[in-house]
Amino acid sequence: MKPLKLNSAQMVANARRRITEIETDDLISRLHDPDVVIIDIRDIRERQRSGCIPGSVHAPRGMIEFWVDPDSPYHKEIFAQDKHYVFHCASGWRSALTVATLQDMGFEAAHLKEGFSTWADKGGPIERLEIKTGS
Repeated sequence: MKPLKLNSAQMVANARRRITEIETDDLISRLHDPDVVIIDIRDIRERQRSGCIPGSVHAPRGMIEFWVDPDSPYHKEIFAQDKHYVFHCASGWRSALTVATLQDMGFEAAHLKEGFSTWADKGGPIERLEIKTGS
C-alpha cells in the first residue's frame, strides 16, 4: 500500500484548523501594543520589494525552529520573552505551517491570516527598507 501523501494546500488547511489566526484589522489595532511581537518570515527580497510592518522582526523561514528553540546554538533572545507572537508571510500559507510547527515545539504563537497581502489595503503602515548594493 502506498503511503498517504498530502499536498501543500492540504498541509496549510490542516495547520489552519489547529492554530490561532489573526485578522489584518485586529493586528493593525495592536500594532503599538508592547506585548505583541510581529515576526516577518518572508525572504529578505520580499521585504525589500514590498516593505514591511514597522517594528516587525525579520526571521527567515528556514531558521525559525532553531531561533525559537532555547537549546539550539542559534537561539535568539527575542523568542524568550513573555510576549504574544504573531508570524506573517505574504499570503498566510508559510506562516500557518510555521506556527503549526512551533506549536508542536511547545511555542505559543498566532499568524496573520491573510499575510502581508492585505496589510496596506486595510490601512496598515508600511516601512520601506533600504536596498543595499555592492560597492
